[in-house]
Amino acid sequence: MAYKDLHEFIERLEATGELKRIKTEVDWELEITEITDRVSKADGPALLFEKVKGSDMPVLMNAYGSEKRMAMSLQVERLDDIAREIMDIMEIADNVPHSILDKVKLLPKLAQLSSFMPRMVKNAPCQEVIDMSPSLFKLPVLKCWPEDAGRFITLPQVYTRDPKTGKRNVGMYRLQVFDERTTGMHWHLHHDGAENYRKSRELGRTMEVAVALGGDPAIAYSATAPLPKDIDELIFAGFLRKKPVELIKCKTVDLEVPADAEIVLEGYVDLDERRIEGPFGDHTGYYSLAGEYPVFHVNCITHRKNAIYPSTIVGKPPQEDCYLALATERIFLPLLKFQLPEIVDMHLPMEGVFHNCVLLSIKKSFPGHARKIMSSLWGMGQMMFAKFIVVVDENVNVQNVSEVMWKVFNNVDPRRDTMIIDGPLDVLDHSAPLPLYGSKMGFDATKKWPAEGHDREWPKDIEMTADIIELVNSKWSEYGIE
Repeated sequence: MAYKDLHEFIERLEATGELKRIKTEVDWELEITEITDRVSKADGPALLFEKVKGSDMPVLMNAYGSEKRMAMSLQVERLDDIAREIMDIMEIADNVPHSILDKVKLLPKLAQLSSFMPRMVKNAPCQEVIDMSPSLFKLPVLKCWPEDAGRFITLPQVYTRDPKTGKRNVGMYRLQVFDERTTGMHWHLHHDGAENYRKSRELGRTMEVAVALGGDPAIAYSATAPLPKDIDELIFAGFLRKKPVELIKCKTVDLEVPADAEIVLEGYVDLDERRIEGPFGDHTGYYSLAGEYPVFHVNCITHRKNAIYPSTIVGKPPQEDCYLALATERIFLPLLKFQLPEIVDMHLPMEGVFHNCVLLSIKKSFPGHARKIMSSLWGMGQMMFAKFIVVVDENVNVQNVSEVMWKVFNNVDPRRDTMIIDGPLDVLDHSAPLPLYGSKMGFDATKKWPAEGHDREWPKDIEMTADIIELVNSKWSEYGIE
């Protein structure tokens, strides 16, 4: 069953020994970050800071900070379970039935899919308290790192609409608190929220915005997911939780937000106002540079009576965001394989901080196959940001970075097997010669064929025979080694 709200998720974390309550008073400025960073890097539990200086609200940290908790947040045993469900849905789309009997067989699955649509409610916990003279300083917003420009809201669901189509978008963009009533709106050039902003400017329309914090973790994750442009994040959240997201109309803007959220900020983005936002200690492990971004004006804050403020920190990996990225890797692999069926597996190592490195294994079928995969990937959505792509043969375990690097260091001839192109890069790539643009490199670490310019015999991997492995396994305890 879906989590009704963040409180229910916290209860489950605590019941399974995955949450620690911190009762000592802590400071939102740096102290919570240092504690959480130590716990995160030690593979520790989620943390609920019950007494935060200057606020009545507890702060939840590191809730998604392990593969186990990430799976728990989406109510599955393993993240690959969701991938299998997506494969089932894609098979429906790929095999449109022809006979009446075939159509009847599909009805139960189609009915289940239609049940994921969001639905409206008239009353909501997130509006138990309505503050029309709000102050962002009442929230325990963190200042994470010493050279951050200020306090940042780091786990928001930002709700906007396309002013031309009315289509909803939910994204996760950090918000620097400038003062009691305004924040930065850090959406990058390629984000859908930024596209809605540009369209609003063209039409000269006011851009209403709502920001929700908390709710079922599936909703928060969906705000980070690289969904195709026409898929509603809340429908995807409904699919993940197997239950529609309940929405409530905001009090001051024409937007809907999850009824079971903890806190909601309502307001607008001024179409002509921009302010310097940042620097900010980012998930690359470096401070992202300051830059001009739109300004979000808060007109109203609603929240639960017992609201909990969910937050996260980013910085040198491993951090909590690495496990959000792991979920994306596993959940969206079927979509990649649907378009490129020769792909066997994919891994986004945390050292590559999402956009810097992609490891792929493929079933190689022709000369230059690895280069075809690299080119295809650079042309697909957010994969265009991948700075390094490594392609290996199907028998290589890309989840084992050491095994992949062994293949790279031994199988690659630098002149023959590397591919360098120019193209768009993530805005956080500080090494690029220009903002948002630079070079990318692909490594073909597959076994080379004669048609690829390798006329010599390719050596075999050293492997023990199966009978000897079985013999040693059966006698292991007799050897007295352990």
